[in-house]
Amino acid sequence: MSQLHIETFGPDRGAPVVVALHGLTGHGRRWAQLARDLPDHRIVAPDLLGHGNSSWCPPWSYAAHLDALGPVLTAQGGPVTLVGHSFGGALALRLAERHPERVRALILLDPAQGIDPTRARDVAADSMAHWTYPSPEAARAAKRAEGWAAVPDEILDEEIATHLRPSEEVGLPAGTYGWRVSQPAAATAWSEMADGFALPPVGVPTDVVVADRVDPPFVSAGFLDACRARRPDSVRVHHADCEHMVPFLEPELVARLVRDASAEG
Repeated sequence: MSQLHIETFGPDRGAPVVVALHGLTGHGRRWAQLARDLPDHRIVAPDLLGHGNSSWCPPWSYAAHLDALGPVLTAQGGPVTLVGHSFGGALALRLAERHPERVRALILLDPAQGIDPTRARDVAADSMAHWTYPSPEAARAAKRAEGWAAVPDEILDEEIATHLRPSEEVGLPAGTYGWRVSQPAAATAWSEMADGFALPPVGVPTDVVVADRVDPPFVSAGFLDACRARRPDSVRVHHADCEHMVPFLEPELVARLVRDASAEG
C-alpha cells in the first residue's frame, strides 16, 4: 500500500503531466487553482509524508520523502514537469537529482532550503508552541498573519474547510483545532531545511521564483549565486512582488511557467 495519498486533476491521458509538491503544513489539494488555470494538463499532487491523508508514521527525512515520491514519478511514464513550493521545492530539487531522466523541467516557487539553523530552530519552536487554535476563526487570523494576508478569501475559505480539523480527528488537545499535519513531521522538516541547499541537475531547465516580500528570504543568496555560477545555461530566476504563497498570489506566472515548460519539452 502506498504511503502517499495523491490528488489528481485534469485529463487521464494524452496531456502533459505535472507533479506538484506542496509546502510544509500544506496538502495536495492546494494545487486545485493550478489545475483550473491549466485544464489541458494532468496535475498529480501528493500529500507529503506527515500531511493530509498520507502516512503520518516516521521517518520524515528528505530521504524518506524521496523514497515515497520516486514511485509517483515512475508511475507517470515519461518525463514530467516537477513543481515545488517552499519545502516542496527543496524536495523537488533532490527528487530531480535522484531521477533526472524522469524530469523534463523544474519549477521552484520560493524554495526553502539551506535555511540558517538558528532561524530554523526558532521558527520550528514557535510553530510547535502555537500549533493549535481555539476556533476556526483563530486559525483564519493566524493564516492572515503568516504570509496569507493577500491570499483571496475564497482560497482561504477552501483551506479552512479542507484542511482544518477538530482536535479529536488529528490527535490534538480536546477543544482545539489543528491542520491535518503531524507536529513532529513539521519539526523534522525544519531540521532538514537547515541542512544546506541542493542545485538542479545539470541540463534540467529550471525556473526559480523568488518572493521578494519575504524577509528574511527563504531563497538564499548562496543558492542563487551557485545557480548563476554553476548552472548559468539552465536556471532562470524570476522575482515576484509578493509574500511566500506564490501559487496563490502569482497564479498567472506559475501557470505560464508550467505551460512554457510543457511546450519546450
